[in-house]
This record gives sequence, structure tokens and C-alpha cells, in this order.
Amino acid sequence: MSTPRPRRSALYMPGANERALAKARTLAADVIIMDLEDAVAPEAKAQARDRVAQAVVAGGYGSREVVVRINGLDTPWGADDLHALARLRADAVLLPKVADGPQLRETIRRLDQAGGGHLPVWVMAELPEAVLAIEAIAALAPRVAVIVMGTADLGKALRLPADPARTGLLGALGQCLLAARARGLDILDGIFADFRDEAGLRAECRQGKALGFDGKTLIHPDQIAAANGIFGVSAEQAAAAGRLLAAWESAAARGQGIAVLDGRMVERLHAEEARRLIALHRAGSVAHDRQDD
Repeated sequence: MSTPRPRRSALYMPGANERALAKARTLAADVIIMDLEDAVAPEAKAQARDRVAQAVVAGGYGSREVVVRINGLDTPWGADDLHALARLRADAVLLPKVADGPQLRETIRRLDQAGGGHLPVWVMAELPEAVLAIEAIAALAPRVAVIVMGTADLGKALRLPADPARTGLLGALGQCLLAARARGLDILDGIFADFRDEAGLRAECRQGKALGFDGKTLIHPDQIAAANGIFGVSAEQAAAAGRLLAAWESAAARGQGIAVLDGRMVERLHAEEARRLIALHRAGSVAHDRQDD
């Protein structure tokens, strides 16, 4: 089993803001998404592209994944973004406004043709068309590595009223999560826009965790701690997983296919999940240590 990578918190940073890109080197986010799209005004697009390129080349982001969200190829800036990114050593490219499999395949073809064949592709699921085509999109794994929910745009397109329970989004969230898991992909929940409402953020993070998401996209550094805490694996959870795994391995060594721990049956599937949780806890702890350096 490959070591899972913690993606508890994925913070959007505006590509035109040089200070924000520098500050990201000190933040405890697992993922930094340098944004060339929604967070950048049209007149600042070229400058943002240059600043993001300089930041990626300069490095210094430690264990954080550095992902660049480009503009769509149907915009005046998308093709230049794609060609600039293809020459960089970011950890991934995030593609916005993906509508279906054929469009995505064509974008990947153009990225590879520009020299970006080394870049994993992350895909925004923010259009109703994308949700309907999510199986075809996820089927492009392993070239596609992560699905990122764009719940703000999706909610607008679906004409949903404001609703802390996100009732109208639950079907789309579940459909995208199923498609991601069927192909072994990670999937990140959408943003919580009111960064001053910590209670609301925590409630939505808990909901996302309960639904099965790996982490949450964020718009403000103050949201990182809540996402890391809720989507992370605590020391207590890791210890419990260690006890379960030890019970399973002891039973397996005796030739038994089932173990019993604290009156509960433990099967292979539970042992596999325990290994994943332990690995995530270790990876998250290492990431935290590096971010404190």
C-alpha cells in the first residue's frame, strides 16, 4: 500500500498577491492552491502568472503540496497559463470548469504536448455537467489524481438557497465521492465562505468528514486549524488503530481470518483501514513538524 498523503486543508492563495504566496511557506496547510482563476482580476492575470511561476521556482514550501489552478482554456488566459505551468515543477495543476471527459482529455493532451506530462491533474467539479459526467472524469485516473468540489459555483448553478445543512448539494457530493473512490482518487470538499464563522466552518467540516471527504478547500489561513483537526487522524485514533491492527495480525499469525477486540469482530477490511489511518497520522505529523521548521 502506498503511503497516503494528507490533504486535510487545501488553501486557495491569490496568485497576484506576492505577500500571500510568501506567507504560504509558513502556514500549516497541507496543500497550497496558487489561484490564477477566480481570485485574480482580469487586468492582473499576466502579473499573477509571473508571480506564481517565480514562487514555484523559488520553492521553500516544504512538505506542502503546491498546486496551481489555471484559467479555463476557453478564456483569453488559459492557454498561456497552461504553457507556463508545463515548464514548472509544481505538484499538480488544478483545472477549472471541466464539463465532461472529452473536454478533459483534450486539456490533458494540450498540457502534455506543452511539456507538462509530469504534472498530476486535479479537476474541479463545479458544473452540473461535471457532476453528470463525473464517472468519465474519474475514469482518467491515474492521470487525474484528485477531485475538488466547487460547491459555491455548483450551488449557484443549481439555484440553491443558503442552507447550513447543504441539503441541495448532498446528491452531487455523494455522486462525486462515489466516482472518486471507485477509481481510488482523493476528493476535497468545497469552501466555507464566511471565514469569521468558526462554528459554521467546524460544522461543515464535520459534515464533510462524515460524508467521506479527505479534506476541505479553504479561503483564509484562519480556517486551517479546524480543517486539520477534523479531517486529521488524532493520536488517540492512531493508537486505537494500532491496537486493532495488532489484534488482527496476531490472529492472522495463528491462521485465523477473524480477530476479536473489545467484543467486536475484526476482519481484513478493518485491518486495512487501520493501516491507512496510522499512515495518515504519521504523514500528518511529519508535515506538521516540517511546517514548524
